[in-house]
Amino acid sequence: MGTPEGATTGTQPDTHPRIHCAIDTDGRITFRLPPTPAARPQLLLRLRPKKGRPETTRHLLDLAPDDSDGHLRAVLEPDPALDEGRWDVCLLPEPGAERLRLRPGLRDLRALVDGHLRDRPAPVAVRIPYVTKDGFLALRAWLRTAHAEARTLDVTDRSMTVAARLHGALLQEDATVRLRLRGTDTVRSLRPRIDDDGRGFSFTAGPEDLADDGGRADRIWDAFVRPTAGAPQIRIGRLLDDVADRKHVYVYPAITRNGSTLRPYYTVDNDLAIEMTQADSPICPK
Repeated sequence: MGTPEGATTGTQPDTHPRIHCAIDTDGRITFRLPPTPAARPQLLLRLRPKKGRPETTRHLLDLAPDDSDGHLRAVLEPDPALDEGRWDVCLLPEPGAERLRLRPGLRDLRALVDGHLRDRPAPVAVRIPYVTKDGFLALRAWLRTAHAEARTLDVTDRSMTVAARLHGALLQEDATVRLRLRGTDTVRSLRPRIDDDGRGFSFTAGPEDLADDGGRADRIWDAFVRPTAGAPQIRIGRLLDDVADRKHVYVYPAITRNGSTLRPYYTVDNDLAIEMTQADSPICPK
């Protein structure tokens, strides 16, 4: 069980305030924080830098009392879009003061649950409030010129079929699904089935489609769609709902045929990939 709000952790009280948030269908996030004695409080959003890199990107929001209940309120508008990455949410009691990370209160994410049903213009900007492993509130953001949203993924004993929808671009008759062997220039191209509106599409792949000619037993194939010949390829993934980290939540069965095993999965960035492994050669008894 988690530690109840207001309780102590070990022998020390938790001094991190809790902040509530709600997001609407446009990506607008409203934050609400209990009253604080700080004179000029602000909400600080900081883009978490890559390991070994300095912090460079921040976003400040003024906190103002809400006339209805006295809580402090700040609104993160849809524009400008947040850079892709993870954003920590902190309280800045006053300009120049030491920041204080915030615990999550109520998170209203209902507007995101069916987000995959709404078409998005380019660029495709996504933001999802979530709770970090150490129990603080953060935002997961994606910002892409276009995006192919995986809707369903059906796995049988012979193949996997993915149904997806393109946002920020349209598919032409010569569109292709491209499965690229990670770390190489090796690509397998598949012809998708395209819906009449030029956005929805589906494709089927099996172990025989991803037979490796590189001599490696284990490999990863990343999934893209190319809307037309010569166009930039667009990553296939699943971003448009309320799940910030999908990799260990959506787990699919494996397909084993002719000594090869195929298993689709979502990466740490919620992009679609396919893991291929080669069974060990049988050992003859001595």
